[in-house]
Formats: sequence, C-alpha cells, structure tokens
Amino acid sequence: MEQRIDPNTQPAYAAGTDPAYIPGLTAPRPAGTPDADQGKTEEPAPEDATPDDLAAVEAAASGAQEALDAADGEKGGEEDEKAADGPVFEVSDRRGSITADRDGIRFTLDDQEADFRWDEIGAVEVKSPRFGRRFTVTVHMSTNRWFNAEVEAAARSSLKEWAEELDAVLDAYFEE
Repeated sequence: MEQRIDPNTQPAYAAGTDPAYIPGLTAPRPAGTPDADQGKTEEPAPEDATPDDLAAVEAAASGAQEALDAADGEKGGEEDEKAADGPVFEVSDRRGSITADRDGIRFTLDDQEADFRWDEIGAVEVKSPRFGRRFTVTVHMSTNRWFNAEVEAAARSSLKEWAEELDAVLDAYFEE
C-alpha cells in the first residue's frame, strides 16, 4: 500500500476546482423557502410557560411583526421615490440585459445574473463597434478582474443614445 508523505492540503475553492464558480454571480433563491433571518428573530418559548402565557407571547410577536412590516412598507416607498429621482440605464435583447441604477450595475444573461456595487467597481468601459449593433459594457473590478456583457441593439442609431444614457448614470452614481 502506498502512503503520501506530503501534508494533506485541500485545494482552494476557485474556478480551477469548480467550473460553475464565477465571482459576482449569485445562485437563484428558491421561491418557496422562507428567509433565514425570519427564523432567527423568533425567540423560543420558556419551558415553564402556561398555554395562556404562550398565547400572549404569540399575540405580542405578531403585533411586533405587523409593526415591522408597516415600517418596511414606509421605507420601501421612500426607496421607490429615491430610485425614481435618479437616472436609470436599462437595455436588453433576447438573451441578456444591462442595468445601471443607484445600487450598481447588473448583468443578466439567460438565467444568470451578476451584480456589481458602485464601491467595488474600479472602472466602467463602454464599447460600440464601428460596424454592427453590439453594445458592450465592461466592468473592471478593483481586484484586477473584469466582466463584460453585450446587448444587441435593434437599430444602430440607438447605440449613441445608450452610451449617453449610461454616461448620465455613471456621472450621477460612480465616483472616480
């Protein structure tokens, strides 16, 4: 029987070991599962509590949850107003889309999505071909990585409009 002499080291988790690993991409969340945060907020009932005490605790918890939901609703309205105030850039074709708003830049291709926040973006490059209708946006990260997305325009004239709209969003949200 052969034995290894070198130390037992595990390989790093990266694209070399998992071909599906791409930094910035997140796995889709299953639609029917509750959030993990909701399970953490509930406190266990005391063991020596009577059923009447348990009912009172549950009523108080539901009242607190309703108050939190109302507060979230008010905050959601404010966030919608803020999003409506600032410029938003959104283009798409049959397979992919590019979105830039106050949260950052989002690339979508088929069922995959990559989100980049403004604080992690080092540079944004826009490329319009001399001939053709492909609009390319490249996001350069501060970690010397880059990601690009392409969208095909219906007409070549819309490429200039898209570049101007994206420049307006970059001027509003991206700080050099």
